[in-house]
Amino acid sequence: MNPDFTNPDFTNPAPAIHVTQLTKRFHGPKGSVVDAVKGIDLTVRAGEVVAFLGPNGAGKTTTIDMILGLTAPDSGEVRVFGRPARRAARDGRVAAVMQTGGLMDDFTVGETVDVVASLHDRTADVDAVMARAGIGDLADRKVSRCSGGEQQRLKFALALLPDPDLIVLDEPTAGMDVESRRTFWAAMRADAGRGRTVVFATHYLEEADAFADRIVMIAGGSIVADGSTAEIRTRASRRIVSAVLDEAAVPGLRRVFPDLEVREQRGGRLYLSLADSDCLARHLLTSTEARDVEIAAHNLEDAFVTLTARSSNSAA
Repeated sequence: MNPDFTNPDFTNPAPAIHVTQLTKRFHGPKGSVVDAVKGIDLTVRAGEVVAFLGPNGAGKTTTIDMILGLTAPDSGEVRVFGRPARRAARDGRVAAVMQTGGLMDDFTVGETVDVVASLHDRTADVDAVMARAGIGDLADRKVSRCSGGEQQRLKFALALLPDPDLIVLDEPTAGMDVESRRTFWAAMRADAGRGRTVVFATHYLEEADAFADRIVMIAGGSIVADGSTAEIRTRASRRIVSAVLDEAAVPGLRRVFPDLEVREQRGGRLYLSLADSDCLARHLLTSTEARDVEIAAHNLEDAFVTLTARSSNSAA
């Protein structure tokens, strides 16, 4: 085995994940039905780092379960490196770090890694894997005595043992403190930087912004946005141009820019929106008494709220 655990299969032309018209429905009490996933289409190329974002109940975890072969879709198809999801998992092409479960409390950290390593014939790699996951000093600690962050790092070590081409993480830093999250993502960045495909679901917008090459926003069981962070910000809303300017100037601005939006007035500053924000800022600087002109891009949280709210309104 490569001691760096970097053996992604770039010779296989199939995408890492190819999902077509995926659906999943759950039956609840009193005959209620919940459409958890509604016809999702998704392709993830080998070597990509993709974040799934969405509110609780959006369908992120259900989609991940189907990608891992843990849950069968009601309709549609999942292919992982060109193979059915369960076969890809059996072949060691895929590994996962799940939010809950999967660990034996009475085992020590070292025993847990040893047992899983023996299943994959990787016993010689135990020390390297534990060091990679930042748990080398926890070998003798019972799993039940580990913090939530330490247990997540243990799961990461277990996920590395098959030397997978794809790692899937469901809320991987849930329960971690700030320092544990930083350590975990440093390890993941190093792993992804060597070419492994990484797909993760998270509620932490800053993690997606900082770590992912691509963001897939899911709401109401459907994909509402898919692209780079910058592309999703652009989709969510226009940039805001603000300036210190008297509100009496607004009618004149609207004669020049009929589709101008006045978002708010606060502290003597007007907040304006126009499709061509550069043109608006140029006009303010050259043709009005505006001072302190600023252009602000919406952050990922703004995009998240806007896009998922649109989906909820559409569903209603």
